[in-house]
Amino acid sequence: MSDVEVRLVPMTRERYDAYRLTADEEYAQSIASSGSMPLAEAREKSAADFARILPDGFDSEGHLFWTAYDGDAAVGMLWLKLDATSEGMTAFGYDFSVLPELRRSGYGRAIMAAAEDECRRRGVVSVGLNVFGDNLAAQALYEQMGFEVTSIQMRKRLG
Repeated sequence: MSDVEVRLVPMTRERYDAYRLTADEEYAQSIASSGSMPLAEAREKSAADFARILPDGFDSEGHLFWTAYDGDAAVGMLWLKLDATSEGMTAFGYDFSVLPELRRSGYGRAIMAAAEDECRRRGVVSVGLNVFGDNLAAQALYEQMGFEVTSIQMRKRLG
């Protein structure tokens, strides 16, 4: 795997609109595949979460959306929310993805590194995120990038 670099460019409203066409369903599928709840309930949760987290859509306060580029080619996206807290400015990563055909080629690491650089420029002191339990590849990447576990939810199916 070669080292790749990307640049983060603020997402256009058109790209955001295209992202939102599939984001609810992808989030719902992730919830359901993690075993948290059945797909029908996951779809309801997804719709409610997006409505709560992004009350003004693309213009929701504190939310930043970027498209990641390698040269002129879009390779992925990143969505962060910045908040002023008692420890300083913090960021939470709501979504981060690499185009499916480009996964496992270093772009995930490159997008994360570019995000950290962007956060440092903005005075962010920490970055948090959520990763579903069945997403072992993402967990491994985040651990390699220095993220630490702060909470674990567990579940056991009976019967």
